[in-house]
Amino acid sequence: MKVTDLMTRDVRACTIHDSLNAAARIMWDHDCGCAPVVDGHGRLAGIVTDRDICMAAYTQGLPLEAIPVEHVMSPRVISCARGDDLETAHRLMRIHEIHRLPVADSRGRLIGILSLSDLVNYSSGDSAAPSEAVEIAATISAIRRRRKPAALAASVSPNGDAAPARESTKPPKKALARRRKPAADPR
Repeated sequence: MKVTDLMTRDVRACTIHDSLNAAARIMWDHDCGCAPVVDGHGRLAGIVTDRDICMAAYTQGLPLEAIPVEHVMSPRVISCARGDDLETAHRLMRIHEIHRLPVADSRGRLIGILSLSDLVNYSSGDSAAPSEAVEIAATISAIRRRRKPAALAASVSPNGDAAPARESTKPPKKALARRRKPAADPR
């Protein structure tokens, strides 16, 4: 079976010039967790996920309308071609630990998207081979590998008692680079 047999063809994308609000609207209106990002020629330029939007809003403290997609999107897009086998799609999802694969034509233009949900829905059908269920389980397992949390050292309160450890509240490096220094106090 080929990617073209299962991919969603009617994909909504945003452009590099859109705001995160526009990307969030696409995800809300079409019940999806990502929006491919295209340039002026319809070529894949990036991908933005619902998590990217949440983290940008949190770390930048700005309304979504004020944050350009281009500043938040992942510019490294893992994609496949419509003629690729489903095994290729599984392999790409496993290796890169991703849930969705944009499908591009030979010129890099977006023509569809294949999601893990598409693969699961196919594998639960009557026409799927039993080996497809094994592929799905392996792909889900690879994507859902637990990442090791940063070492949480116990902190000590001012009176010397051990306080419960807290997770770091440091924003990602991307956000640190964009954060502005407060104006100097004129006093």
